[in-house]
Amino acid sequence: MAGLLVVHVSPGSVADQMEVVSGDRLVAVNGRSLRDLIDYSYYTASEEELLLEIEKPDGELWELEVERDAGEPLGLTFSAPAPARCSNNCLFCFVHQLPKGLRKPLYVKDEDYRLSFLNGNYVTLANLRTSALTRIIEQHLSPLYISVHTTNPSLRELMLGKSGIPTILEQLQRLAASRIVMHTQVVLCPGLNDGEELQRTVTDLSTLFPAVQSLAIVPLGLTKHRQKLPQLKPVTSEYAREFISTWLPEAKALQRRLRQPFLYLADEFYLKASLSFPPVKEYGDFPQIENGVGMVPLFMKEAARLLRGIRPIGTFRASIVTGCSSFGFVKDFIAQLALKSGIDIVPLAVENTLFGPSITVTGLVAGNDIITALMGHNIGSCLLVPDVMLKEGEGVFLDDLSLSEVESRIGCPVIVFDSTPRGCYKALRIFGKTMQR
Repeated sequence: MAGLLVVHVSPGSVADQMEVVSGDRLVAVNGRSLRDLIDYSYYTASEEELLLEIEKPDGELWELEVERDAGEPLGLTFSAPAPARCSNNCLFCFVHQLPKGLRKPLYVKDEDYRLSFLNGNYVTLANLRTSALTRIIEQHLSPLYISVHTTNPSLRELMLGKSGIPTILEQLQRLAASRIVMHTQVVLCPGLNDGEELQRTVTDLSTLFPAVQSLAIVPLGLTKHRQKLPQLKPVTSEYAREFISTWLPEAKALQRRLRQPFLYLADEFYLKASLSFPPVKEYGDFPQIENGVGMVPLFMKEAARLLRGIRPIGTFRASIVTGCSSFGFVKDFIAQLALKSGIDIVPLAVENTLFGPSITVTGLVAGNDIITALMGHNIGSCLLVPDVMLKEGEGVFLDDLSLSEVESRIGCPVIVFDSTPRGCYKALRIFGKTMQR
């Protein structure tokens, strides 16, 4: 249907005073039809006088003349747009490696430039129509997050599993000429887009600085569910060490030339290689942190600062779960937190049986794997679970297991905490107060 469905109207807002209600549909602003939330934001950004066309659930059309102060919000919340589906067939696609029985949305592959702008989702631009590229430029949808993988056109078609796609470098050049800021990534597949191919890609992208603000290299993820899928080489500990020894100096050289950090290596390389991380200052303003770049150094820095001010909380026992790759640095933080707070805190690394032992990140730990890891352990008064293991706002793990189901099966409260040192400490402090009542 045309327009945007209103799901909430803030009490006392401009829209509320105009008697707009949930269930109405905003069809147009100042005579311009609305395709999505981006159009709404673009057409209402600066205008003080607006003509809103509202369609009521019974089909009645209202025209509302609005006068407001500059920048005053209308108070409307709309339903989320359905993402455009991805028609690529990437060799390394993680969705293709998922087992059955997970949450249904996990099987949806999105490739939507709107969500790249709104939420920071990575897109390949391989499915981007000329009209969409024109819209990005006209409405200045910036920044965008773009999966490049390689700037070699034929290799890119092979990796994306799709022929006849636009040349990525030409797309990026056009966006750069229009001053669209871009953050880019390469999913590294050993033997495919590394070596000379990676050097070509890094060189091509760095020449587009400052429009291309950052480039993250992240290792591919391989689950045990790759039957009938192309054979790919994993990033091993030895490979990670050699990769860092080659590309960390390259990253530093680029930083000197561009006068700011540009090329980032994902935390997983350092964890696999068991090597120390670069100083926190080498990550700039952390433009790729949601991509797993700089999370560990930032965690350790925040942990050191937090531990200086820890006070005793209580004498109860608590357990905390984490992925295998983060266990080392989490364990060290927990040991010091336990010493200073007086709590007996037991950290547990959860092996990933759902996806296989090669998947070690905390965010991909499933509920049933947690229950298995806890068997035979004295959990204590509560179990702490980092929020990255759960779907935001729903309290459900990847395998569709709910928090209440986990609590029932382990026989103690499960406390979800913000996945930071302070978040962990705060959760323990709050629980400690409940123990004292």
